[in-house]
Amino acid sequence: MAALTEKKAPQRKRPINGTKPHKTFKKPRKDKTRPPAPSELPSSLLVQDDDPDFPRGGASVLTREEIAEARAEAEEEFERESKKSKDTRKNKGAQKSLAEAVDDFGSLFGDGVTGKLPRFANRITLKNISPRMKLWGVIIEVNTKDLVIGLPGGLRGYVRAEEVSDIIIDDGNKDSESNLLCSIFHVGQLVSCIVVRVDDDKKDGKGNRRIWLSLRLSLLYKGLMLDAVQDGMVLTAQIKSIEDRGYILYFGVSSFTGFLPKSEQDGGVFSSGQHLQCVVKSIDKARAVAIVNSDADLVSKSAMKDLKGLSIDLLVPGMMVNARVHSTLENGIMLSFLTYFTGTVDIFHLQNSFSHATWKDHYNQNKKVNARILFIDPSTRAVGLTLNPYLVQNKAPPSIVRTGEIYDNSRILRVDRGIGLLLEVPSSPIPSPAFVSISDVSDEKVTKLEKKFKEGDYVRVRVLGMRHLDGLAMGTLRASALEGSVFTHSDVKPGMLVKAKVIAAENFGAIVQFSGGVKALCPLQHMSELDILKPPKKFKVGSELRFRVLGCKSKRITVTYKKTLVKSRLPVLASYADATEGLIVHGWITKIEKHGCFVRFYNGVHGFAQRSELGLEPGSEADAAYHVGQAVKCRVISSAPASRRISISFVISPKRSSENDVAKLGSIVSGVVERLTPAAVIIHVNGNAYLKGTLFDEHLADHQGQAVLLKSLLRPGYQFDQLLVLDTEGQNLILSAKYSLINYAKEIPSDLSQIHPLSVVNGYICNIIENGCFVRFLGRLTGFSPKDKVTDQQIDNLLDAFYVGQSVRSHVLTFNGETGRLKLSLKQSLCSSSDVSFIQGYFLLEDKIAALQMSDANNSDSSWTRSFSIGSLVEGEIQEIKEFGVVVSFRDHGDVVGFVTHHQSGGVNVEVGSVVKALVLDIAKSDGLVDLSLKSELVTSACVDGAKKKRCRSTSTDLQLHQTVNGVVEIVKENYLVLSIPEYNYAIGYASITDYNMQKLPRKHFLNGQSVLVTVGVLPSSCSSGRLLLLLKSAGDVSETSRSKRARKMSSYTVGSLVVGEIIDIKPLELILKFGTGFRGRIHITEVFDNNHAPENPFSKFKIGQLLDARIVAKLEQSGKSGKGYQWELSVRPSLLTGESMKIPTAEEFNFSVGSIVRGYVVKVDGEWVWLTVSRSVMSHIFVLDSSCEPGELQEFQQRYSVGQAVKGKIISINKEKKLLRLASCPSSSVSGSSVDHEIVKVDIQENKVSNVDCAEHIIRGDIVGGKVKRILPGVSGLLVQIGPHLFGKAHYTELIDTWVPQPLCGYHEGQFVKCKILEITRSLEGTLHVDLSLRSSLQDIQSVDSTVLDNNLNTHIQRFEKIEDLHPNMDVQGYVKNVTSKGCFIMLSRMIDARILLSNLSDGYIENPEKEFPAGKLVHGRVLSVDPASKRVEVTLKTEMKTEVAKSDASVFCNLHVGDVISGQIRRIEPYGLFIAIDNTNVVGLCHKSELSDEPIDNIETRYKAGDRVVAKVLKVDEERHRISLGMKKSYIGNASDAPIISRHGTADGSFDGISTVDDTLLALQQNDDLPHAERMFGCDNEACAVLEPAETRASVLPLQVVLDDSDGSDLDNVTVSQEIVNLTDMAAKKSDRRTKKKAKEERELEISASEERNLQKDIPKTADEFEKLVRSSPNSSFVWIKYMAFMLSLADVEKARSIAERALRTINIREEGEKLNIWVACFNLENEYGSPPEEAVKKTFQRALQYCDPKKLYLALLGMYERTEQHKLADELLERMTKKFKNSCKVWLHCVQSFLKQDKDGIQSLVNRALLSLSRNKHIKFISQTAILEFKFGVPDRGRSMFEGILREYPKRTDLWSIYLDQEIRLGDVEVIRALFERATFLSLPPKKMKFLFKKYLEYEKAHGDEDRIEHVKKRALEYVESSLA
Repeated sequence: MAALTEKKAPQRKRPINGTKPHKTFKKPRKDKTRPPAPSELPSSLLVQDDDPDFPRGGASVLTREEIAEARAEAEEEFERESKKSKDTRKNKGAQKSLAEAVDDFGSLFGDGVTGKLPRFANRITLKNISPRMKLWGVIIEVNTKDLVIGLPGGLRGYVRAEEVSDIIIDDGNKDSESNLLCSIFHVGQLVSCIVVRVDDDKKDGKGNRRIWLSLRLSLLYKGLMLDAVQDGMVLTAQIKSIEDRGYILYFGVSSFTGFLPKSEQDGGVFSSGQHLQCVVKSIDKARAVAIVNSDADLVSKSAMKDLKGLSIDLLVPGMMVNARVHSTLENGIMLSFLTYFTGTVDIFHLQNSFSHATWKDHYNQNKKVNARILFIDPSTRAVGLTLNPYLVQNKAPPSIVRTGEIYDNSRILRVDRGIGLLLEVPSSPIPSPAFVSISDVSDEKVTKLEKKFKEGDYVRVRVLGMRHLDGLAMGTLRASALEGSVFTHSDVKPGMLVKAKVIAAENFGAIVQFSGGVKALCPLQHMSELDILKPPKKFKVGSELRFRVLGCKSKRITVTYKKTLVKSRLPVLASYADATEGLIVHGWITKIEKHGCFVRFYNGVHGFAQRSELGLEPGSEADAAYHVGQAVKCRVISSAPASRRISISFVISPKRSSENDVAKLGSIVSGVVERLTPAAVIIHVNGNAYLKGTLFDEHLADHQGQAVLLKSLLRPGYQFDQLLVLDTEGQNLILSAKYSLINYAKEIPSDLSQIHPLSVVNGYICNIIENGCFVRFLGRLTGFSPKDKVTDQQIDNLLDAFYVGQSVRSHVLTFNGETGRLKLSLKQSLCSSSDVSFIQGYFLLEDKIAALQMSDANNSDSSWTRSFSIGSLVEGEIQEIKEFGVVVSFRDHGDVVGFVTHHQSGGVNVEVGSVVKALVLDIAKSDGLVDLSLKSELVTSACVDGAKKKRCRSTSTDLQLHQTVNGVVEIVKENYLVLSIPEYNYAIGYASITDYNMQKLPRKHFLNGQSVLVTVGVLPSSCSSGRLLLLLKSAGDVSETSRSKRARKMSSYTVGSLVVGEIIDIKPLELILKFGTGFRGRIHITEVFDNNHAPENPFSKFKIGQLLDARIVAKLEQSGKSGKGYQWELSVRPSLLTGESMKIPTAEEFNFSVGSIVRGYVVKVDGEWVWLTVSRSVMSHIFVLDSSCEPGELQEFQQRYSVGQAVKGKIISINKEKKLLRLASCPSSSVSGSSVDHEIVKVDIQENKVSNVDCAEHIIRGDIVGGKVKRILPGVSGLLVQIGPHLFGKAHYTELIDTWVPQPLCGYHEGQFVKCKILEITRSLEGTLHVDLSLRSSLQDIQSVDSTVLDNNLNTHIQRFEKIEDLHPNMDVQGYVKNVTSKGCFIMLSRMIDARILLSNLSDGYIENPEKEFPAGKLVHGRVLSVDPASKRVEVTLKTEMKTEVAKSDASVFCNLHVGDVISGQIRRIEPYGLFIAIDNTNVVGLCHKSELSDEPIDNIETRYKAGDRVVAKVLKVDEERHRISLGMKKSYIGNASDAPIISRHGTADGSFDGISTVDDTLLALQQNDDLPHAERMFGCDNEACAVLEPAETRASVLPLQVVLDDSDGSDLDNVTVSQEIVNLTDMAAKKSDRRTKKKAKEERELEISASEERNLQKDIPKTADEFEKLVRSSPNSSFVWIKYMAFMLSLADVEKARSIAERALRTINIREEGEKLNIWVACFNLENEYGSPPEEAVKKTFQRALQYCDPKKLYLALLGMYERTEQHKLADELLERMTKKFKNSCKVWLHCVQSFLKQDKDGIQSLVNRALLSLSRNKHIKFISQTAILEFKFGVPDRGRSMFEGILREYPKRTDLWSIYLDQEIRLGDVEVIRALFERATFLSLPPKKMKFLFKKYLEYEKAHGDEDRIEHVKKRALEYVESSLA
C-alpha cells in the first residue's frame, strides 16, 4: 500500500520499515533521501503503527526552489535511464515481451505516486505471496477438517478447522467437526483471511507451494480499538452466543463486543460461531458495545469513510471504498482512495468482465468508482482492488461453466500480446469470460499471438478450471486436450481402459498420471496377478502402461494392472443394479472364509460366493484353491440391490442334471468310500456317476469315541448302506452316517415352515460360542440355544458340555418366520430321549466296528459269537482267580475269554481248574470278551439245550413294548447297564446310562444289585443285535404310551387320599416314603404329631423299612431342576388319619399372631441367626441376642443348636409375604410375667414387611435382655450396646458397674456379650428409638427380690440418684468428672443428674491447672452445697474445710465494697476484653476492662498478664442489683488513691465472703452446656452476647461465623471506620444520621434477641433430643439453637445425626434469613473439617453445595476464616488465589490477601498491591491503600505504610479522615518526634474550620496525654493562629 500525497522530490523518498526495495524493471533511482523528522510525522490517533504516515493536510515540507530542483533532476535521470534501456535492448537484439516482464516481477510495490508511475498493476502469485498478507477469498470446498478458499489470481488456500475461530464453538450437538464446519460455512461464501504460512508441497515432485490461511478475527483486526469504530463501518464478526433478544458478536478484540438485535438480522437463523458482515449502527462506549445491523443490502452499499490518522491495519479485504482513477497501467489501473492510499486493479477485475482492447478509454483520470479491497500486503504496503460488479455488490461471481466442458463458438474479445486470449464462452444462461494462456493456445509453440488470432474470431475451447474469485474460466485450445478421453476426475468411469504414465513407485503402490493430468493410484496388490511384496520392475518412473479404472470416489482414482482384468472382454460390473442373474464378469478375491469367498468388482461393488459355488473338489478347502487378490471369473446367481448383496458362483457353466439324478435334502443314499482326507471321508454315491459326497469325521457316529475308532478302520471301497443327505454343494453332497439323524430323517426339518413350537427335533451342533450353541438341521436351517437354555445346571464353559458335531435333541422354544430366527433349548429335562435309538445305534455300530477289526486281522471267523448268545448257558473252566473277578476259558474257543465279577459269583466257591456253568450277560465281539454270571437265580432260570428256545419265546411274548418293569443292575459298563428282569424269568436287557445331550456331562452312578425302573424299548431282533433294549426311567420321560399308563395310575392319587408307604430314608427334618408303583413322598417333621403333643424328637420311633399309613396333603410341582425325587407331601398326624373327610390344611393358610408361642425345628445356624421350620411352608428365625440374656449362653450361640432340635419361641414379628416369623426364645424376660404389669411399647407391625425398628415391639421397660458391646464411646460417653438386629442402646458411664470405681470401662471390650436392663425407652419426633440401658448387676436381679428387702440390703455406695428430689444439702455424693473449664467442672452423679463444682470449690488450695488435676472420667467424692429442683441445678463442693458450710449473704460482701476502694487480689481468668480478678479473702470476682488496665494502650493482654498474678486495683463501680463489680488498674487510679484503705484489711475475721460474683452467675447459667467442650469448640456464633457469656477457654477456641481481618485485636480496620465516622459526622446530613441510627438500633436489637435466646437456653438447658426438638420448634429461625442441637448430638458421638440436624436447619430456616443460614453452613464447614473423611474433600463438597444457596462472597470469606483459624495456610492460600480472580473487584478480598501475606511474612507484597489496584475500581483505591497501610503498620514494615499514606495524602491532602488514620497508626508506634511532625503538617493545611477543629482537638488530646504544659500551650497557640488567619 502506498500513502498518497502531493508529489515530492526524488531525494525525499520515505523509507519503508527498512524492507528491501522491490526489483524494478528500470535501474533503481539514486534518490537522495532523508528520514522525516518526528515533528514532520503525525502520530496515529487510533492504532499504533510501526510505519510512519505522510504529513497531514497535503502541504509539502520542501520549499519551491527545492521542489523545482528535484523535478529537474528526476526528469533528467529518467531520460538517461530510458536511453540506456533502449540501447541495451538493441544490443541484445530482442525485445523483452510484456509477459516476460511480468514474470520478472517478483515483488509487490507500495510506494506512493512520487515520481515515475509503475508499469504494471499488482497481482498475487505463488512467488510473492507471504505471511501476514490479508486476502479476500471465496469458499469453494467445505471438507471434514478444512476449508478450500479461492484466492485472487486463481490461487487456492487452505484453512484448518482450528484456524476458523478464536472462540470455542458450541453448536449444542455432539457431531463431528465436519458437520460443525458445514453449519458455519457454505460454498460461495466470501471471507476475509490472512496468510499464516506458505509450505512447499513436493509430493508430486513439482514443488508446488501450499498456502495456509486463517479466518481468526484476532489476526485480521489486530490492534483495532473502539475509538476507531465509526457509525456506518462494515465489520466482519463472529457470533459468540445467542441470547433471547439477539446475538453477542466477537470482533477479534477484547476491548469491545457487538450486539445484533434479532429485529435487525437479515432473515434466517444464525448459529453460534457463524461469520457474518454487519454495519455499525451505534456505539455504546460506556459498556464498550457496538450495535450492528446485518442487512445484506445495507452491508453491500456501505463504504468505508475517511478517518483521521487511518492506518493500514484498519484496512480489511472486502472493504468497499470510494476511489478515484489516478492513472492507467499496462495491465490495469491505479486508484487513489481514503485520501492517503493508492491501490491497483488488475485487468481481470475491471468493471466489464468482457473488456476489449480499448478498455483504457473507459477509465479517465479522476473518474469516481466504487471498489473493494482485494488484498493487502503490510510488508510492502501494496493494496489490490477490484471493480468486478459482482464483488462490488458483495457477491461471489457465478461459476456457470464446468471443468472439462468444450465450447465450439467461443469469441475472442481481446488479445493480450505475449500473455494470452480473453474469450466469451457461450455458456447458459449467460456468457462467461474465459482466458487462454499463451502456453495453451496450441500444441506447438506460439510466439506472436496477434498474428494467429484476431479479435472477433471464433475458436473451440475446453475449460481447464475456474478462478472462482475472479469469475474467470481458464481454457485451452490445444487439439490434444480437445481429443483426450480423460481430462478431469468427472471423465473417469469405472472399468475404463486408460493409458497412464508412472510418476512414483512406492511400497504401497504406484502413482500414475493420465494424459489430461489426472492422477490415480495403482495399489500394490493390483500391480501384478501374483501376490507380491514390492512393485515389479515394469513400474519405472516415466514408463507408460495400460490400466483399467477400478473406482473413482471423492477424486481418488484407483486402477489395476492385473492382466486378467485389463484384457477382460467381459462386461464391467460397477453397480448393484447392473448385477443381473446369469451375468458373467471378472472380479478379484478380497477375503477367504471357511464358508465361502468375498469378491470385489468395480466401483466398490461386493459379492459373495458360498462354499458350494466355489467349484471345489470334495474334501478340499477354499484357501488351498484360491488366494486373496486373485482375479476370478464369476457368474451372478442372484442380486438384491436394495440390500447391496450379490450372490455369485465360480462355476461358470454348471452341469445339467435331471431331478432324479440330484439327491434331495433328507434323502437316504448309499455309497462307497473313495478316499480319506484328514477331516473327512470322500464317498462315491451309488447310482450316479457324477455325484460325490463328503462325510465329515464327526458325522461317522453319534458317539464321539466310536467315530474316531471307525475312521481309523475305514478303507477305500467300504460300503455305507445308509447315508443321510444333509446339504448340497453343487454336485457335492454333505452326508451323515449318524444313526440318530438317519432314524429320524423324515422328522428333521429343512425349512422354518416345517418347525412346530414346543416340538423336539434331532440335529447336530455346528458351532459353539461363548453365549450359546448353534444347532443345524437339514440344509442351512440353523437354530440357536442361549447359554442359559443349554443345560439344566449352570456351566461356565460350554465346551465342557458339548462338542462340535455332537448329535443332540433340541426343544423348539420360539421361531420367527420374518427374521428367520429359531430359538432352541438343549436342557435334558426337555429333550430327553423317548426311545432307545441312542443305545440301539451304539450296538449296531459296535457290530460294524467288530467286523472291520476282524477283516483287518484276516480273521473272518465270527462263528464263536453264535455259541455265546446272550442269556444262554455256557460251560467253561476256571483259569485264574484275580482280585476283581474270575477268568474263565473255553475248550472249543481258545481265543475267547470269559469273566465273572465278584458280584456275579453268586456266593459260589470256585477253584482254578474247576468247570462251571454260567449265564452269558454281555459280549464284546471286537475284544473276544464275554461277561458271565454264576448267580443261581440266573443260571437256574435259563433252559438247557432244547428248552432254551422255549425260554426265549416266553420272555419275548410276555414282555411288551413300552411296558414299565423293575430291573436289577447286574453289570455297570462305561456307556450302558446290563440288567436282569426278575419278574420275567430274569430276562437280560440293556439300558443306556447317558443320552444325546448328556455325552460330556457327568453321568448318574449305579451300583450292582440296584433296583431300577425301566421301560421296554426294543425286543430282541436283528435291528438290536439280538438284545433287549430298555429305557431308564430316570434318564428321561418314557414314551407316550407309558406316560398315558402312568397317568392312569396317578389319577387314583389325589390330595386327601390314604396311602401305605415304606420308609426308605430318614433325614433330620423329613421322612422319605415309597408307595404305590414307584411313587415317593415326604413327611415333614411338623407333620408327625399335632402341635399340642409334639415331642422333642418326632422321628425317634421310626425306622427304615417301616410301613406307615399316611395321608396325602399336597402335590409338589415338579421342575426341571428339581432333584428332590418325590412328588407328594404326606402327613401322619393322628388328627388327619382318624377321618378321611377331614379338611386338609393348605400351605397357603397362615394363621399366626404376634405374642403367641410356637414350636420350630432347627434347619441351620447361620452367623447371628438360627433358622427354624414351623411347618412345611412357614419358616422362622431367632436373632442371637433374642436367644438368651446370659452372656455365657450368647457366647456359645452356635454350639447350643443342632439341626432338627426343637425350639419354642414367642412370635415378635410376622412377614406374610415371605411366610417368615421372627421369634424370641421363651426363657427370656417374658417368662417372668413382668410383661403383663408393664406398659408395652407399641410399634406398628406391617403385615407384608418387617418394621425398620423390628426389635422394639417386644422390648419392655424393665426387661433383662442380652446385648453386645458395639462400640466404646469416647471420653465419658459410655457404651453403645446392640440389643437387636438394628437396635442399639446406650449404657451411661455411671450405669456400667455397681460400685464407684475409678475406671468403669476397663472391664469391657467391643464384641463382648453383656446382660442389660432396659431403663427407659423414648421415641423422638422423627420416629427414632432411644434406649437407655444399665449393666449394673444389682439392677438385673431386682425383679426376683422383694423391694423392701432390697431397700434394707442395698448399700448406699451403689445408689444412683434418678430424681433431683433425692438430693439434699450436706449429702455425700460420688461422681465422675464430665468436663473441665477454667471456671470449674461438671460431674455426673447419675445418668439423669449432673452437678457443678466451681473452681473455688475444687480444692482447699489453689489449683493452677484444673484440666490436669481433674481429667474427664476421674472419680471424685464431694458434698452437696445446694439443690434447685426448679432449674434442676445441683452444686457440689470438694472442699474439706467446715467453713464452707457456713455461708454469708451476698449483701454483706457488697456492703464492705465502695467506689474508690483499693483492693488486692489474684487474676482468676484472662479474656480478650479484660481481666477477672478474685478479691482477696472473698469469693467475689470483679472485672477490669481492657480500657482500664493501663494509661497506655495494650495490644495483647495475655503477653502482659497471666492467671495467678497478684494485682492491686481500684473499685470503679458497684452494682448491687446485678451483683457486678468494675475495677481499674491504671497507675493514675492507684497513685491518686494511695491513701485509700485496701479492702483486704477491712475484711471479716475469717476473711471469707459467701457472695458469688456476677461472672460466676454467668458460669452457673452457662456451664450446664459446658459438658460439650469439644463439640462447642467446633461451632461459632457471631453473637456478641454469646461471646461475652462464654467461658474463656471455650470462647478462645470457638470458630466464629463472621471473620474480621484481625481476630487478635479489636481490628484497627474497624477503627478506620470509626475514625471516618468521627470526621464525617460533622459534614453528614441529618438523613444519613437517621439511617445510621436506625441501622445501629437494628443491630443492637438483634444482639438483644440473640442474648435473650441464649439466656433462655441457659435457663432451662435441654438434655435430651426431645427437649431440643421443642426448642427448635419454638425458634425455628435461630441458628444459635440449631447449632447447640448439633453440639449436643456430637457429645453423643452421633456425627451423622448432627449432619442431619444441619440439613433440617437449612430446610427449616426462612429463606430470607440469609445470615442464619450462613451460620449453619459455617457450622457444617467446621463439622466436616473435624469429622469429614477426608476432611479436606468433605469441606469442599459442602462448600460447593452452599454456593448454590448463599452469597458467594460471604461464603468464601467464611471458609477462609475457618482455614485461617485452623492454621491450614496452604488451603487458605489456594482459596485466596481463587477469590482474587472471582472477586477481583472486592476490596475486602484483596485486604485479606494482603493480611495473609504479611502474617506469613511472604515476599512480593508490592506486586500484590499493584495487582489489586489494577483490578479494583478507582473509587476503592483510597480505602484499599489506607487499610493496606494500616496492615503494614501492624504486621509488616511501618516505612511501607508511611509511604502509602504519604502517596495518597499527596493526591488528596484535604482528606481529614486519612490524616486521622495516619496519626492513629503513628501514635500506636509511639515515636513522639514523628507524631508531632505529622501533627504540625496536618494543622498547617488550609481546610474548612470544622475539619481543622477536629485535627486541633486530636492534637491537643495527644499532648495532654503525652506532653507537658509547654506543648499544650503550643497547640493552643497554633489553633489561635489558624483562627486569626481564617478571619483575615
